[in-house]
Amino acid sequence: MKKSLVYIDPENVQNSIEILEVVAQIHQEEDFKSYGALINNSTSIQGLHQFDYIINIQNQNLKNYDPVAVTDVMEQLNKKYNFDSIIIPATHFGRMLAPRLAMRLHVGLVADVTKINHNGENLELVRPAFSGRIMAGIITEARKPIMLSVRQNVFAYDVQADKEAEVIDYQPENFKQGEIELLNIQENNISYDIRESEILVSGGGGTLKNFDQIKLLADKLNAEVSASRKIIDNGKADRNIQVGQSGKTVSPDLYIALGISGAIEHVAGLKNIDNIIAVNINKSAPICSLSDIVVEGDALEFVKKLSDKIDENEDQKN
Repeated sequence: MKKSLVYIDPENVQNSIEILEVVAQIHQEEDFKSYGALINNSTSIQGLHQFDYIINIQNQNLKNYDPVAVTDVMEQLNKKYNFDSIIIPATHFGRMLAPRLAMRLHVGLVADVTKINHNGENLELVRPAFSGRIMAGIITEARKPIMLSVRQNVFAYDVQADKEAEVIDYQPENFKQGEIELLNIQENNISYDIRESEILVSGGGGTLKNFDQIKLLADKLNAEVSASRKIIDNGKADRNIQVGQSGKTVSPDLYIALGISGAIEHVAGLKNIDNIIAVNINKSAPICSLSDIVVEGDALEFVKKLSDKIDENEDQKN
């Protein structure tokens, strides 16, 4: 019986649940049990019923923002259960935890995994490489545990409504506390999460001169705004709305790509999108080959004309 441990990050509990699809793809036809590591009831156990077991770690001195302490506890769990795989969501905290734990366990780490392949007896983990310009397939060795972090919002898990997890209470042994102290929590200026958006109006280099127009169009379409890395690097938008390999992975019903060329590092952030509309002066841009509708032309001019048309229709209604 194979055993797989998933770290449940309160920053994105849904992603931790989706990792169960990764567990299933890794072990395929093999019998396996999934274990979720939960610290101090940081989220409701009832919402984690898809796991076979929830290890409910209880110690008030253990903080889920302290990678030093959590690494110690995760190492203790691996010694106790001898896991075949340990999978960590590639959240902000997960990216601190995963490499520390891999070094502690003397195993390799494949970070930001977006796809699982089986080539004969070999397990291949696919991840973006060279700033997302290529996708690299990494063959893992048989040594336990296989360790990987998984990019958010990439895998979809088929929920089993009638399943219920068995809860295992666990009191960790001595662990070293890091020097991180939480002083306050600052609210994010962005009131939405682009990973949950149904409609995204996304601006790229072609909208750099007047990115604010994108926001006005999004409001008229009851949509949210996202952006490519070029917009973020030029200080035109908050990094929380960046789509791509170094940003977030999105799955809206409609994605309107304005002035976005579609470099592989951006495309890496597009998964399971129903409809893509691309507006670009270059109809041969990579994003166009992925799109359902392509408009050849200047993105900002398109935004202005579409906004005017929406206003005209509203005036006629009134």
